[in-house]
Amino acid sequence: MADALKIGIAGLGTVGASLVRIIQQKSNELAVTCGRPIIITAVSARDKARDRGVDLSAVTWFDRPEELAEKGDIDVFVELMGGAEGAANVSVRTALQRGLHVVTANKALLAYHGVELATIAEEKGSLLNFEAAVAGGIPVIKALRESLTGNAVSRIYGIMNGTCNYILTKMEKEGLSFAECLKEAQRLGYAEADPAFDIEGNDTAHKLAILTTLAFGNRIAADDIYLEGITNISIEDIHAAAELGYRIKLLGVAQRTDTGIEQRVHPTMVPVDSVIAQVDGVTNAVAIESDVLGELLMVGPGAGGNATASSVLGDIADIAKSQPGAQRVPVLGHPAKALEPYRKAQMQSHEGGYFIRLTVLDRTGVFASVATRMAENHISLESIVQRSKQHLAPSHHQTIILVTHATMEESVRKAIASIKSEGYLFGEPQVIRIERPKEEA
Repeated sequence: MADALKIGIAGLGTVGASLVRIIQQKSNELAVTCGRPIIITAVSARDKARDRGVDLSAVTWFDRPEELAEKGDIDVFVELMGGAEGAANVSVRTALQRGLHVVTANKALLAYHGVELATIAEEKGSLLNFEAAVAGGIPVIKALRESLTGNAVSRIYGIMNGTCNYILTKMEKEGLSFAECLKEAQRLGYAEADPAFDIEGNDTAHKLAILTTLAFGNRIAADDIYLEGITNISIEDIHAAAELGYRIKLLGVAQRTDTGIEQRVHPTMVPVDSVIAQVDGVTNAVAIESDVLGELLMVGPGAGGNATASSVLGDIADIAKSQPGAQRVPVLGHPAKALEPYRKAQMQSHEGGYFIRLTVLDRTGVFASVATRMAENHISLESIVQRSKQHLAPSHHQTIILVTHATMEESVRKAIASIKSEGYLFGEPQVIRIERPKEEA
């Protein structure tokens, strides 16, 4: 049997501790399936005295991850600390420059420094694996890097944040407000004490930026994504969506168009009978549309210690099985130096249309005025409904719900601006894109 593969782990939180436990418990199995033993020889974390429920007595402890990357007796540096800058960035660069293989679950690091890190890895002949950085236990990175070779991907989309999906699911199933569901998500550990990174859509955007590069061969453009979170989704929106035959999900969408690449993260209405609408709770789902295979949908646990550790271990196992000097799969699916500049697509018509909810003064002529403003901006309406139910609007107010046919976002925004100028609108309008299956669009 080949020499053991020596692992150094930086970060012993939920995922790191789970990884240590799995490797120790399954050491014999891993040695057989990988053709060599996998052993943890060094670790680094903030608190050496903390009880993590695993035996670390036989490993070397480093107080600083940078020192582990520079001096540890290891073959693979596993980064599980998180963050785009600081220790994570420095230690991963150090490990790659040293010629070590690297496994990371850090989507922020890759979203902002992935191309540079991939360049170093490819120059040094090292592997940089990051399956756990996107969608937890779903093997979407391997699918895009390896399994879909020969397929031209046209679109990739999905539910990539378990916190948001849990909140939206709970709002629908139990009729609770956003604030109540967020509080419950925090109590259960699905949301952080400061949940902004998740609920504002940043986490999904980082993951989408990575998938976009793998799918389309462009340089990562994490700051060039239309971004909208779920904080403005109300129980009224959930109810209205259900009545119209939709569910609301936070989707990340990237697609190739004639003018470039379109990337967006925002709440989306999807038909209740679509597969993506059935993905509830903290589960993730990623769909890939390509010319040869058609549509591939992968669903699975998107977060959690075991799910993420499973993906990390899969990356380690791939390194253990790799042969020295063998041809490496490019880190980002295409050689880093061959990645094309990111070209943002021009604004185009959104085929699914829009859901628009307006709270207006209950007076004669408002309904007609709203319809007129839409027509002035060349927006064709599929339906327009005026309601006075107390759960939808306060006394003396009316709720108007519009569903448009395919139209331009710019047209919708201009129409809303015109409506605001009329003086009968209360609060901010709610505008949500609708995504329909291709055959319905």
